[in-house]
Amino acid sequence: MTTPEDVLDLRLREEASVRAGEGNRVQAGPRDYQDPILALTQRLIEIDTSNPPGRGYEACADLLQSTLIGLGLACDRIEVAIPGLGPRYILRSVWGSGVRSIYLHGHYDVVPAQSAEQFRPRVIDGRLWGRGSADMKGGLAAMIYAIVALRDADCDLEGRVVLQLVPDEEVGSVGGSAWLTARTDLFDEGAIGMLTPEPSGGAIWNASRGAISQRVTVYGRESHVGRLDAGDNAFERMVDVVASLRRLRDELAERRTSYAIEPPEARRSLLLLGGMASSGANFNVVPGQATFTIDRRPNPEEDLAEERARLAEVIDGFRSAGYRLDVETLQEAAAAGSPDDHPVAVALAESADAFQGRRPPFQMCPGILETRWYASAGLPAYAFGPGSLDVAHGPDESVDIASLSQYSSIYAQTIRRLLADHIAKSRDIDRQGSTFS
Repeated sequence: MTTPEDVLDLRLREEASVRAGEGNRVQAGPRDYQDPILALTQRLIEIDTSNPPGRGYEACADLLQSTLIGLGLACDRIEVAIPGLGPRYILRSVWGSGVRSIYLHGHYDVVPAQSAEQFRPRVIDGRLWGRGSADMKGGLAAMIYAIVALRDADCDLEGRVVLQLVPDEEVGSVGGSAWLTARTDLFDEGAIGMLTPEPSGGAIWNASRGAISQRVTVYGRESHVGRLDAGDNAFERMVDVVASLRRLRDELAERRTSYAIEPPEARRSLLLLGGMASSGANFNVVPGQATFTIDRRPNPEEDLAEERARLAEVIDGFRSAGYRLDVETLQEAAAAGSPDDHPVAVALAESADAFQGRRPPFQMCPGILETRWYASAGLPAYAFGPGSLDVAHGPDESVDIASLSQYSSIYAQTIRRLLADHIAKSRDIDRQGSTFS
């Protein structure tokens, strides 16, 4: 049996020069898991799990469950019933034993494709192309085989690895993490941290913005253009509301987060108006209804309830002035951040440095992350995965095949660093320190 000071067979083998004190790099061993990681990713891509509407969930859950069981890993499956939606499936696998636990978390839904061809995976010049290759079916396969590598190397770890695979991340997590958080214990008492394989472009995302996304409908009264006097132009009333919100947007843009993010201009607090907008029935009809969206993205230092109240104050002001408006909340999520010097963060950064030859920077993700569910409950959570956000939702989504097994090795090494017997006993790993709005 290997010890934490020895080698991890195949995936995590340290070269003789390292053991002799000539450096501090851990090189990947023979890439025996690269082929099965690629094969599993290809099979996952072939299942259209577009969300909305949330299709293909049962087939994808079947594949993930059968894969885990076939690899000798336990798998519990929860069927989630959401009114008005098809069934959702949450998969949970626990490997190892002990009090401490590290959580690996991922989602298997994807944004809709630009073409059906994206669900036919292609390998070209060392890259895998297809919807979900980067976000994040490749990452799911990498996490699964990280556990397999540790198991096959017979590592003497003190603790458990808990794998949680969920749907619905792309539309607010209603049938996945939100359901888990509301109805079950998202993580156990011994949890020390969470990792998720979002395509972070080489950075470790230790923070993410929140979201308050709303659809505002402004009402007027329709009439023929020839009888303007009989109508009440909902479009013009909408313009009034938007003008007031623009003043709020400009005020918010003066705020800056303390978390690192590239480019520096992205540090400001965000309010997008009119991502979707519509008005009227025809060019010759006074519009009786106009609709637009608000997408407020608070930074981790901002309080979600306070920012919601500021938006409501603008809307209520127009209601008091006699405007008729309805507001529908499309999604709402708290911003969250975790420290970059927590032992989990350090272990992840050191492991990435060992396999990639560079220590990744810590940055705030420009979007929303599932890390928020863990961080908001006090568990440090980090996103680090193969691929780039630049291509993740686009027609050219792809991932470097070699990076899939490399990230799998990084996850395995991170787990080893955190759960190895001598580390677990010598480090005071504390899950406090996460921040959220």
